[in-house]
Amino acid sequence: MFTSTTGRAPRLSAGAWLRRITAVLAAVTGCVLAWAAVVPAASAATLVIPNPGRAGDAIPTVAPAPVRVITAGGMPGWQITLIAAAAALAAATAAVFLDRARASRRTASITG
Repeated sequence: MFTSTTGRAPRLSAGAWLRRITAVLAAVTGCVLAWAAVVPAASAATLVIPNPGRAGDAIPTVAPAPVRVITAGGMPGWQITLIAAAAALAAATAAVFLDRARASRRTASITG
């Protein structure tokens, strides 16, 4: 009933392509952010180290030395990786979008 007479599917406008690309980028960004939030929580674990002595031995245990964490600033590696991946994805999407926009403006040359 609503078929095209040329046999080709109708082309989407530039606005529709932009909305579709924006929706895909939003979905991918949401998935990456959810993954980045879950991975540190999932990999945190408490390891129980058994006493090396036997149960009947009276080995005095020494309290472990306090651990001092010194942060000198900077950015963790996973954040750098996440930013680089998002930038690469955005650049690739923009390149494809611009290439298709440029290709649609080219005129078909007929030889022969």
